[in-house]
Amino acid sequence: MLNEFFKQFKSGTDIRGVAVEGVAGQNVNLTDDVVEKMADGFVLWLAEKTGKAPEALKISVGRDSRVSGPHITELCTGRFCAAGAEVLRCGLASTPSMFMTTVDLGCDGALQITASHHPYNRNGLKFFTRGGGLEGSDIEAILEFAQNGARPDAKEGGSVTDVDYMSDYAEGLREKIRKEVNAEDYDLPLKGFHIVVDAGNGAGGFYADKVLEPLGADTTGSRYLDPDGMFPNHVPNPEDATAMASICEAVRESGADLGVIFDTDVDRGGAVDSEGNEINRNRLVAVAAAIALEGNEGGTVVTDSITSAGLKEFIEKELGGRHYRYRRGYKNVIDKALELNARGINCPLAIETSGHAAMRENYFLDDGAYLCTKIIIKAAQLRKEGKALSDLTAGLKEPLESREVRFKITEKDFRACGERIIADLTAYAETQPGWQLADDNREGVRVSFDKEHGDGWFLLRLSVHDPIMPLNIESDSEGGVDVIYSQLSRFLETTEGLEV
Repeated sequence: MLNEFFKQFKSGTDIRGVAVEGVAGQNVNLTDDVVEKMADGFVLWLAEKTGKAPEALKISVGRDSRVSGPHITELCTGRFCAAGAEVLRCGLASTPSMFMTTVDLGCDGALQITASHHPYNRNGLKFFTRGGGLEGSDIEAILEFAQNGARPDAKEGGSVTDVDYMSDYAEGLREKIRKEVNAEDYDLPLKGFHIVVDAGNGAGGFYADKVLEPLGADTTGSRYLDPDGMFPNHVPNPEDATAMASICEAVRESGADLGVIFDTDVDRGGAVDSEGNEINRNRLVAVAAAIALEGNEGGTVVTDSITSAGLKEFIEKELGGRHYRYRRGYKNVIDKALELNARGINCPLAIETSGHAAMRENYFLDDGAYLCTKIIIKAAQLRKEGKALSDLTAGLKEPLESREVRFKITEKDFRACGERIIADLTAYAETQPGWQLADDNREGVRVSFDKEHGDGWFLLRLSVHDPIMPLNIESDSEGGVDVIYSQLSRFLETTEGLEV
């Protein structure tokens, strides 16, 4: 069992903590000693997983642009090397590329030092094997080794080699574009395209100069390509309103055909069309589904729970696929897609509205650069037909109104409290006129309403990690969100343990 100190570092399937001072009330807990213990824990866990001695392991290490990355890199490579392992130091890298080192470079394990879109003072450790990202139980095992101070025996013969794997990874994306666009000028398939990139000063700047420009694309007007771990311009996060406003503005100002944006470590992506309109959240899922279902007619698309009613209709009626609405958490949707495929169900895509998209053709790896590459390929293919990317999702019905409210749970055992509220609301919903419980919901409570009662739906669920109950409401009528919320409020006011 993890004690309270080490339990604080577990963030789903990652390790995260505070790495540098600078934010009031947030003291450093990823100290040198703690990080080294975690690195040792990974070596011990990986040795058990692979059946190899620590000195026989080959481990890659990369990082995003945050300021504490270089120091944590040295701490971890030092411990891996001390155990006798062969270490490939990849420097500034995307998280998906680090997984790919297990495929292309034969690494037994990979470590990416990242805290995704979190502030500059935070950092974390994200691990991979050839089987993909680790599960939460694996993270607990690594932290237990660290908590107990378990260390591999010191061995001679460890080595550290600097490797420029990002150039190889970028070449893989370029070749995919060349092959699938199959332009008359094969080597310059993006000639005549103007595509801007907003990397938010994260690790995604490579996409402009190592992927797009060598293929003939004009990338003038791109923003924040240089890595800067203080993130001075905006949070690198496709879900952030300021970040999306930045890439939309870049497209409009430069007159670009398309814009793409990444989070800090490039495992998420978003896009903007030539009019400066976001291809994000439900629309991003719709675009990805349309691409993934080509050649997979009748296939299943797994999404998180907060997708719109219009998206389900688009996937099932417009695209002829099946929509499997599952729980929030990118690892949850990926694991469900893997499970469905193992059961013989054709499932080519797992995607969360946050921008995590994992395709079966790409190892079910959530890779923002790969997603944007597929979107760019489709845009080029459509241009040959005299069509635009927006034509792909012309049949998608989007809600007139939407709102998200996050209620704080005040009870110490927040999970038990949230589960009690969900059970009570389920029973309550069954008694209310005009309320229809969704028959395909797998997280929280999802209720649909006819036009008289709000013309939309709500979903109340328990956060994956935090003492929070997020509420999402959508309506197809003006004022409908307020109508739905007022009905739900009558129940919420009777609950205990929820700050409403």
